[in-house]
Amino acid sequence: MRNVLKLTTLALLAGTMASPALAQDADCEIKIGVVMELTGPAGQYGQAGAKSVEMAFRDINEAGGAAGCDLTMDVRDSQSQGNVAVDQATQLVNVENVPVIIGGIISSVSIPILTSVTASAGVVQVSPASSSPTLTAMARDGKTNGYFFRTITSDALQGTAAAKYAIDQGLKKLAIIHVNNDFGVNMVNEFRTSFEALGGEITSETAYNERQPSYSAEVTAGMEGEPEALYLVSYPTDGSTIARAWISQGGPAKFLLNDGMNSSEFIEAVGAQYLNDAYGTSSGTVETESTEYFYANYGEISGGIEPSAPAADRSYDAGAIVGLAIAKAGSAESEAIRDAIREVLDPAGEPIYAGQEQFEKALALIEEGKPIKYEGVIGPVSFDEYGDITGPFRLWRIQEGEVTTVGEISAEEVSEIKGGL
Repeated sequence: MRNVLKLTTLALLAGTMASPALAQDADCEIKIGVVMELTGPAGQYGQAGAKSVEMAFRDINEAGGAAGCDLTMDVRDSQSQGNVAVDQATQLVNVENVPVIIGGIISSVSIPILTSVTASAGVVQVSPASSSPTLTAMARDGKTNGYFFRTITSDALQGTAAAKYAIDQGLKKLAIIHVNNDFGVNMVNEFRTSFEALGGEITSETAYNERQPSYSAEVTAGMEGEPEALYLVSYPTDGSTIARAWISQGGPAKFLLNDGMNSSEFIEAVGAQYLNDAYGTSSGTVETESTEYFYANYGEISGGIEPSAPAADRSYDAGAIVGLAIAKAGSAESEAIRDAIREVLDPAGEPIYAGQEQFEKALALIEEGKPIKYEGVIGPVSFDEYGDITGPFRLWRIQEGEVTTVGEISAEEVSEIKGGL
């Protein structure tokens, strides 16, 4: 089947995301909006995420389509800015009449889309990587109308996992420099509570505004109190500028990093020789057949982006869940898709994995009225009443320029730590 990408972003991205090999006729098309950070500080995440959604839709289309139709993407660049994201999402909903928006990647993009566009319009929104606890609070307060889902764990849990990992690695006296947005503030708040309860000391806490040419003032402030290491909550572009300034101004070359800093761009910009004592946490995965399929086949479509890129794996799952939900709903109506999202993750259903053959199986079962349980690239997932998932956290470090997984902390262990605070 035919996979049509309607990109309104940079010509380069439009060229790299096209899928000319998929050029068969289709009876109908269902257009899905994709608002991702293709440029700006989070551009690396959004480019990986958009490719993953493209791959998921390709696989479903080649399996027969969703509700008898091909899934197509109308991809918009948020430029990593909330106001731009709102403008793009508004066009997608009001002009293109999309029933679903996949995105954004970062919370400071997803939250404005949700509050200004999708929740009030009754349009499903699935974020692959927005981890702010604010999103849970909004759902709890009835502000999402049940239309928001995310395929990443909340920072309310990741902050605790990071605190435990820091203590275990002997990083007990930390300075913190963090991006001054909803993601950065919430991550640090959760981290601080757990880190201090576990016996750690925070020598300073400095917020920074994005896209500055220099962060020497923030680094100078961060060095007060003689910290042993820096907890840097950032994105690759700004984060590398801050890390270089930290090292050049005499800061210890020991770092604790958030999930988005698991990035070759960051490592290359800072210099691998300075990051051999850099540790980080990410939302983890439970390996399934989907994981194996994704890592083996992502390169066919990614244009050189690695399958380990932040947000890549969970973006495929976001696309797959949306596509299967449309098939289950049997229509492109937002409310029906919203209700079907949990149904394609039915614990009593037949396990379904990623890829064309598995999606053919899923579509046949749906046609027969039988339940399915999609088990994704990040593992078996289910959404709670707030659209959140739970799962393990990956513990990693950088050595000789390579990111290696060194362990895992379970959701149960994190909850136990939080329960004892």
